[in-house]
Amino acid sequence: MDPIFKALADPSRRELLDRLNARGGQTLRELGEGLDMSRQAVSKHLAVLESALLVTAVRQGREKLHYLDPVPIQELADRWIGQYERHRLTALSQLKQTLEGTAMDKPEFVYVIYIQTTAEKLYQALTDPEFIKIYMGGYGPESTWEVGAPVRWKMDPDGEFEEVGQRVLEAEPGKRLSYSWHTLQPMHRQMFDFGSDEEWDRAVQERSKVTFDIEPAEEPEMGIKLTITHDGFDSPDSRMLEGVSGGWVVILSSLKTLLEGGKFLDEPA
Repeated sequence: MDPIFKALADPSRRELLDRLNARGGQTLRELGEGLDMSRQAVSKHLAVLESALLVTAVRQGREKLHYLDPVPIQELADRWIGQYERHRLTALSQLKQTLEGTAMDKPEFVYVIYIQTTAEKLYQALTDPEFIKIYMGGYGPESTWEVGAPVRWKMDPDGEFEEVGQRVLEAEPGKRLSYSWHTLQPMHRQMFDFGSDEEWDRAVQERSKVTFDIEPAEEPEMGIKLTITHDGFDSPDSRMLEGVSGGWVVILSSLKTLLEGGKFLDEPA
């Protein structure tokens, strides 16, 4: 926790986090625009934020794009606020009030988490129905996990797996898994309170995808680095993007806890 508190204590670093919360996927140059800081100073602050795992960088061609990573904030909330019996996501929101801003301009969602396990076990956890049932609380996917195979989804722990148009796009054991995501289902209409039939009809056409990249961490003692990218949303105001943004935080925390053999979260993802 010390590196996180140290990183958040500096107002310049908080400003960089504000900017990344407002728009993920910015380069070093974009982050420094309009700031009274040299490019070198911005780079040093980003290095501190990356060391605290509050920011993650993803290479896209020649560019290095930076994203806010809320997973450590979630863990900090569990440690320091969860004991007061506040709901996890409420605690997360309250704890990072200074990081709150406008919606992302870039319609994609990127998380990075480090897990003390092996690449093989992590891939197994992403594809094995017995693992999935535990850390997703009875919900989740089922597939043969071959490219082109259907990914059936269980929307209700007491229900059956359903065919909702999802397909495996990439499957490289121990390295990468990608599949298309389901569209909004009838159950989501009331959940997201759509204002009109037209708004709902547009929303249910959106088809996003999720990709898991598995690789060794930069420092061996950090374990395995898991990067999840959920993209393909039509706009930053996407209701599906809104839904998965909160869901992946809890799911990743549960997955990490399960694989590291710690105390499992009481409430299901």
